[in-house]
Amino acid sequence: MENREPLKPYLLAFPGPLRDRLVAAVLSGEKVSTTGLLAEYEAEREELPPVGERSALIDSDGREIAVVELTEVRVLPLGSVGLQHVLDEGEGHTSVAEWRAGHEAFWHSEEMREALDDPGFTVDDDTMVVAERFRVVERLL
Repeated sequence: MENREPLKPYLLAFPGPLRDRLVAAVLSGEKVSTTGLLAEYEAEREELPPVGERSALIDSDGREIAVVELTEVRVLPLGSVGLQHVLDEGEGHTSVAEWRAGHEAFWHSEEMREALDDPGFTVDDDTMVVAERFRVVERLL
């Protein structure tokens, strides 16, 4: 994809083993959705991405691995996330409770609390999340 406009980075988790697993799941087609905190967008003073936006999926080494296109963006309470979204995240969770426990551990991590500049940050059923669906439109590596 030579001479293209620079794409906004599409970042899953923080650099390291989790990001590497998530990027691999995207490339294999297992992962077609993800969930972030609305608070992340607010902390970064960033607008929600529009459906159709294309971004560069970034690996832990900062390389552009693939171009992904958003096919759906929903804002909803954490307690409303359903099983199909969980399964489409491609992380091997087989229930909403299992998925939520894993995500809560990530969202309550020191790294996330630091990123949000809120050392006591916690989530509950009413915490607003951003549920995104995407598709890979081009592999770059």
